[in-house]
Amino acid sequence: MLIRPPISSRPAEPALFARTAGRERYRVAGGGFTVVALAPGDTLQIVDIEGRQPCELMAFDTQGKAALAALELQASADASFIASLLHNGPSSPVLTGLLKRGVSASARQPAAAIWSGDTPAGFARNLVAAEALLVIAAAPGVASAIDSQNPPTDLRLTIDRANPALLAAPPLSAPLADALNDFTIHPGTATAYTVRAGEYIQVLDVAGRQCSDFVAFDLAALDRNEELDLDQTVTRTLNGNAYPAPGLFSKFFNRRMQPMLEVVRDTVGRHDSFALACAARYYESQGYFGHSNCSDNMSRALAAFNVAPRPGWPAINFFFNTGINAHQQMTLDEPWSRPGDYVLMRALTDLVCVSSSCPDDIDPANGWNPTDIQIRVYPNKERFSIAMATRTTPDAEPVLTRESGFHAKTSALTRHFTDYRGWWLPTHYEGFGTVEEYFGCRERVAMMDLSALRKFEIIGPDAEALLQYCLTRDVRRLAVGQVVYSAMCYPHGGMLDDGTLLRLGPDNFRWICGEDYAGVWLREQAAALGMKVWIKSASDQIHNLSIQGPLSRELLKEMVWTPSTQPALESLGWFRFLVGRLDDYEGCPIMVSRTGYTGELGYELWCHPQDAERVWDRLWSAGQPLGMVPLGLNALDMLRVEAGLIFAGYEFTDETDPFEAGIGFSVPLKTKTDDFIGRDALLARSAHPRHKLVGLELDGNEPAHHGDCVHGQHNARAQIGVVTSGVRSPILGKNIALCRIDIAHAEPGTRVQIGKIDGHQKRIDAQVVAPIFYDPDKSRVRA
Repeated sequence: MLIRPPISSRPAEPALFARTAGRERYRVAGGGFTVVALAPGDTLQIVDIEGRQPCELMAFDTQGKAALAALELQASADASFIASLLHNGPSSPVLTGLLKRGVSASARQPAAAIWSGDTPAGFARNLVAAEALLVIAAAPGVASAIDSQNPPTDLRLTIDRANPALLAAPPLSAPLADALNDFTIHPGTATAYTVRAGEYIQVLDVAGRQCSDFVAFDLAALDRNEELDLDQTVTRTLNGNAYPAPGLFSKFFNRRMQPMLEVVRDTVGRHDSFALACAARYYESQGYFGHSNCSDNMSRALAAFNVAPRPGWPAINFFFNTGINAHQQMTLDEPWSRPGDYVLMRALTDLVCVSSSCPDDIDPANGWNPTDIQIRVYPNKERFSIAMATRTTPDAEPVLTRESGFHAKTSALTRHFTDYRGWWLPTHYEGFGTVEEYFGCRERVAMMDLSALRKFEIIGPDAEALLQYCLTRDVRRLAVGQVVYSAMCYPHGGMLDDGTLLRLGPDNFRWICGEDYAGVWLREQAAALGMKVWIKSASDQIHNLSIQGPLSRELLKEMVWTPSTQPALESLGWFRFLVGRLDDYEGCPIMVSRTGYTGELGYELWCHPQDAERVWDRLWSAGQPLGMVPLGLNALDMLRVEAGLIFAGYEFTDETDPFEAGIGFSVPLKTKTDDFIGRDALLARSAHPRHKLVGLELDGNEPAHHGDCVHGQHNARAQIGVVTSGVRSPILGKNIALCRIDIAHAEPGTRVQIGKIDGHQKRIDAQVVAPIFYDPDKSRVRA
């Protein structure tokens, strides 16, 4: 008889590195610095994540005196970056904080250059503190020219404590500003507190994976003996959500439809937006009688404000990871929140609030181990950017939603923004509107902020070899000054991303795509192959505008100056680029590529963020006589679907190969003789295709939407495809869609039906056509 050994659960949980006892990790942003405290015997590891990033360091003892020797370091004569940052102004908040700790970081304080030269990606150095120290670590870097390829990038600090605390909890993160109120809620308790209109409430998950329920009351109504609290139904209805779903609403309302709270920041992105806080009945139903619960705890905390107790409180369930499965049942798992994650809200009226630290230890709701919640209240004089957080990988540091260098200009024209892959981009513009923006691009000229595109500098002697292996295109055929569109695939043939590759020199490339992970992927492949190449993130150093429309050349030719070594704007060929200046020799540096995403004649203009407003103003002023319009994402979607251009998450995912996504032309299997990632899988997939991207023209005026099922005609029951994108085409006067369909039904002229409701009770007749609806021979874009 086979005796089975015990089985243990060991899931991979890379996001929980900060729960490791005695280990802390910090980010040093490229071009910035971070301050950390070390105790005697602590080990500080500094990692150059992407390579070729200098590191500078200052150290101070408990008396505020320079103490580099305590880390066995010596001062470097050319290490002046930290001093210049600290003394960039008399009101530097970091300098003020250092002064409070007895540190006078003057321009004469010694600093050490930790390394120099072309460090490889992942290069690290360990330093051990001989005494208690305050350390300033910096990633030096300055604004670089548009054709420069050495942007400042992040460093990572890891501290291994020689004497870790007995409780394996990460250190409490620093406040966002000076707090009016700052207190800890321990597991199995709740605390009530008042917040005035305009003040900010930060709910912080100290150790990660800990739920916190939140309820708020109108303070003035309580003074009238009226309980006016957050209302679930009103909040969902006014936010356009009929059913509860994971996430947070932008605003929360009471039953009189008055707004009470607005969400300013969320570093997690996954919450149960509005269900009941855990109650006694939940635990009793599972046999845990008398178990502490959030609802009873909240009732006790609210008693001081004469609020009647309730057996179950409708609450905003921060960090509670719930979902609705395919059977419309609620599911739960361990929270997504990492140590230090938070939600920041702003009170829209005077409130009485109550927050809990959930005691649930009988299921995954709190990672089976309830921990502390920290509450901080900030004054209304503070101003915090509205943001969510994104992470390139599960264990990456969170990056809040960013504003491009053009944001001051776009925000003056519209309040309608969306978080597009970690950047705020306009959806449409007031005074114009989606349809006007669309026709402005088709008939005249339009300008759009597309700074959210990711940019990576690939440099070094093995740059071409790496890209030849990681992209589907034949990179060896790409000349300096040329651009090529390519797919980037996984070994199984599914697409990681698509993008454009620019060749700036023999060993210098710039990859422009939509996916942050592309940089990580390229570095992983380079390391596995032992290549001498660097992949540097440049998205923060290069911002860009898309100038599209039949008058785009007329607009740009008057303001783009090029030296004799570069082509003039008028002669710039399709999928070529130039490096020049705005207006004349003394103008700010810019790069212009003849590329776009609209199907029209168009260009993309690239500049450093510090020059962005100047570039916008010049273009906007010169564009007015030509009828220029600003272009938002909604109009862009109409333009790109008409042109048959694909979009990540719609026409392709990591399960979709380039042939299924409609870009088989980017995979030259017959002419590219070098091996590349996914080649074998793509050979097999191309020989036996299952799906094809086609266009659909719909009968009537009802639209198709992403995710709609597609069936054969005559009410056929079997699903044969799925709509990837659908729009109403203003210029064609009909509803159109892109569709991934079974190869047997992909012939143009085939009649199909698009399913609505449940896919069977309502069908829209449609006809298969080519996936390029507008200017199929691309005569306009090539003009």
